[in-house]
Amino acid sequence: FCQAQGFEYLTGRVWIGFWLIFIVLVIVAAEGSFLVRYISPFTQEIFAFLISLIFICETFSKLVKVFQEHPLMRSYPTSPGLPALRLPEAHEHSVLIEGPILNQPNTALLSFVLMLGTFFVAFFLRKFRNSRFLGGKARRIIGDFGIPISILLSVVVDYLIPDTYTQKLNVPSGFSVTSPDKRGWFISPFGDKQPFPTWMMGAAVVPALLVFILIFMETQITTLIVSKKERRLIKGSGFHLDLLLIVILGAICPLFGLPWLTAATVRSVTHVNALTVMSKATAPGEKPMIQEVKEQRVTGMCVAILVGLSIVMTDVLRHIPLAVLFGIFLYMGITSLTGIQLYERITLMVTPAKHHPDHIYVTKVKTWRMNMFTIIQLLCIVLLWVVKSTVASLAFPFILIMTVPLRRLILTRIFEERELAALDADEDTPNFDEDGRDEYNEIHMLRDSHACIETAL
Repeated sequence: FCQAQGFEYLTGRVWIGFWLIFIVLVIVAAEGSFLVRYISPFTQEIFAFLISLIFICETFSKLVKVFQEHPLMRSYPTSPGLPALRLPEAHEHSVLIEGPILNQPNTALLSFVLMLGTFFVAFFLRKFRNSRFLGGKARRIIGDFGIPISILLSVVVDYLIPDTYTQKLNVPSGFSVTSPDKRGWFISPFGDKQPFPTWMMGAAVVPALLVFILIFMETQITTLIVSKKERRLIKGSGFHLDLLLIVILGAICPLFGLPWLTAATVRSVTHVNALTVMSKATAPGEKPMIQEVKEQRVTGMCVAILVGLSIVMTDVLRHIPLAVLFGIFLYMGITSLTGIQLYERITLMVTPAKHHPDHIYVTKVKTWRMNMFTIIQLLCIVLLWVVKSTVASLAFPFILIMTVPLRRLILTRIFEERELAALDADEDTPNFDEDGRDEYNEIHMLRDSHACIETAL
């Protein structure tokens, strides 16, 4: 919109940030976070699954782009200057090659191997934490540092193959803005190269409202996912304070040309999963349960400090191939699906009924009704994906928030209350007030007994 109208986009973001501060102050003062009670697991699962799906799909789309830029051919053009890119002592010669580097031999295959290698090493080291090898403390240390170990191993493998080009992480040298020739450190609210229209200062409230809805939904849904009752967290969640800090700090960022802050759903879920301690199964076939979560602020602060230190670690980060990061993104996307009931129900759709586990939503709901509930959620995900990928992406927050009345008003007319209590329960084991009886099983038993009687007659 700003480009079509000839407005300065960065200045418009500044005024959106100002309106965000005003909106969040009003919402927090009115304790607007109470609206979270209407966000059921139906919406939480849709949002969490969509974010994980984005991570997974973007990983493979980037890999496909690598194969398009470096396709497999019978013969490749010679590039005598390329080896200089891979040698540290010849780093100053790398600037002689201008433009994109294309059609390099074995680049696509090596990128594919690095991506899958990084993913599988990190994934199996995560599983190694609950295995029977070594001692408990050693397993936990190896499992907790699975991602750094996988990154280190992949970087070493890439370094040992110097004759194959792989695209590295593009880290700028020095501390400066992205385009020093176009703007400075501070974005003026009144325009840099031309005056910003006064009416746009007020009209910025419309995109600010859309941005706030998205940040509100992402922040609160992430908090709800992280603080599920089955995790047995002791410390409470600060819905108002988290929202206030994220929005205000994010609204100040546009003054310096920085993006808005978000709750980082996938990283937050991955973080809490790494801090989760599972109980050991005592009976054959018994599923391990969450024993506790190491609730502290040290790891979160260390993550923030390490992100900040990346500014002074540019020489190290330049040696990391992008394919390694693709593997980490794939790992974060797949591991974040763990514990999402929607993902479990999708797997049950292709699993024979005799192999279904004894979960509440399996024993209390007919299989075809459970599948219908799952399909409705999948249709919502498809709709959100289509909106996100088209010019109508500005409507994404509204489509996401419409899943709340869909669950509260429409699904209550399709499904019975006891079915929704099993499929969309806030608690891990909802109370059906049946005195231990399973009405669904009793209906089948009664129907079978009637059939036997009619056959006998």
